[in-house]
Amino acid sequence: MAIKLPGLAGGLAFCLLGAIMPGNATGQVGSVVVPDFFDPQHRVDKPDLDEIHSLRFLTEDDYPPFHFALPDGTLTGFDVDLARAICEELKIACTVQARRFDLLADALNSDQGDALIASLRIDAQSRAKFDFTAPYYATPARFVTRNDAKLEATPEGLAGKRVGIIGKTAHEAYLESFFPKAVRKTYGTRAELYAALKKGDIDAFFDDAITSSFWLAGADAQKCCAFRGGPYTESRFFGEGVGIAVKKGNYTLRRALDYALVQLVERGVYTDLYLKYFPIGFY
Repeated sequence: MAIKLPGLAGGLAFCLLGAIMPGNATGQVGSVVVPDFFDPQHRVDKPDLDEIHSLRFLTEDDYPPFHFALPDGTLTGFDVDLARAICEELKIACTVQARRFDLLADALNSDQGDALIASLRIDAQSRAKFDFTAPYYATPARFVTRNDAKLEATPEGLAGKRVGIIGKTAHEAYLESFFPKAVRKTYGTRAELYAALKKGDIDAFFDDAITSSFWLAGADAQKCCAFRGGPYTESRFFGEGVGIAVKKGNYTLRRALDYALVQLVERGVYTDLYLKYFPIGFY
């Protein structure tokens, strides 16, 4: 089964029919950098939708802010809103139903739904089970420092500096490979990592950008810190991103979903959703 992000997630340079380029974080709204998915130099033709009369998305309900249930049971979140926007773009009837994460693959393969939109990581294991759209988001790695830190997040700027990481992760491997002169300090939990930065035991930490953005926006951080440098999107370390999964061989639906994603990016709908759920941003 594919795994959820964040975790060992990452960005990439990946092309959807030559049109979507996740990882090219060039758009900016106010102080928030929004990933730029659309290449205006390439057009994607609208596919034949005669075979698609309705679309049943499957997700789960316990992974905020991507997909979660409100107290009244209503499903919401970035993935859920994106699924509904896709259906509106394609002008087809749509449902979004929740399943336990470990039951999603069986539900899709037994025709209980048509597509999975549940923060599924694209990798060799998941590609063997599903066909995927191009990624609709990817998680870069980022450094986080205290606001008053006087350093540059470069290999030279971090030479001799104490950088915290979670042990035995892709972030540790990346830091070892590309920032070899940084003094790595390993922690077992993110709570320990965050506390160390706030106390000044480390000069920076290097971790998953989505998770870090939630901490930076929360009360625990006390507005102490901010992203510095990056984003870092090496797919060899941080994966291919997150896509919508369909049954193997369902080319018609995959192409329709890809087309809808391009249109949502072009019309600014994707940006609106991104800013709604990620007000700090993670690029």
